[in-house]
Amino acid sequence: MIYIGVDLGGTNIAVGLVSESGTILRKGETPTLLERGPIPIIQDMGRLALKLLEDVGLTVDDVRAVGVGVPGVVNSETGAIAFCPNLRWHNVDLIPILQEIIEKPIYIENDGTVAGLAESVAGASKGVKNSIFLTLGTGIGGGIVIDRKIYSGTHHVGSELGHMVIKFDGRECGCGFRGCWEQYASATALIRMGREAATAQPNSAILRLAGGDLEKIEAKTVIDAAREGDPEALAVYDEYIGYLAIGILNLINSFDPEIICLGGGLSRAGEFLLNPLREKLKPMIFYKDLPYASIKLATLGNDAGIIGAAMLGR
Repeated sequence: MIYIGVDLGGTNIAVGLVSESGTILRKGETPTLLERGPIPIIQDMGRLALKLLEDVGLTVDDVRAVGVGVPGVVNSETGAIAFCPNLRWHNVDLIPILQEIIEKPIYIENDGTVAGLAESVAGASKGVKNSIFLTLGTGIGGGIVIDRKIYSGTHHVGSELGHMVIKFDGRECGCGFRGCWEQYASATALIRMGREAATAQPNSAILRLAGGDLEKIEAKTVIDAAREGDPEALAVYDEYIGYLAIGILNLINSFDPEIICLGGGLSRAGEFLLNPLREKLKPMIFYKDLPYASIKLATLGNDAGIIGAAMLGR
């Protein structure tokens, strides 16, 4: 038996056929085309899944369950999508629509949560009972796994880790509050900090690597300038790492996981991210004489959404 995993994004729908162990056997994509509304988008999920099954000579009878990862607030018990800002969906009941095409059990969860599940099944935290996954991108997403099971809280919003407040009355966040972690430790935050530094110091390598155009400064620009040893870039990067470490410290003190794995665009910095983060974090740890969470890079990349969604049914 196999599982179907669906990773629903604002640009593309990715669908995969996944084995019991979390290996993708076949996958495909189709454009989301948001303007159509939820029903045709959900129908496309099912049609693509059926095509993949046909491509490998299988049928719906070979499928045990279907899982869907959604970028929003999901009631995993009822399958109702309460709010999906990127898709502009409100109160969408996905399961009946999808089951008209694939008559199998269907499970739905937040996309950050399913990515965390994927890493715990087949990635950086495989075999570990308690782990946390963080995606460092436009915002900060997360997935919490406790005793090898995903944790999303009583009201299904328990993994909104990017909205942990780390600075009272800090920067305004898109959620409407102030001081949220993602305003200081996301890729968006690093870009903002880099542009501010380049404005204050036009001779910095940050602006040079962006061809003199502030709008072309990205997170990678700041990181590349820091690799060169540029003083302004190093100062920005050190501040960024500090904010990232504070949030991770809070997660360690709250959950005491064995592993925290980092994904998203910023994780591509590799050891240049991990080494200063570990150094910054070490003196912050409350319990000095006990082991604490290992900080690792996520390993599944873009496949995490498909694998994690599929594993909801396992």
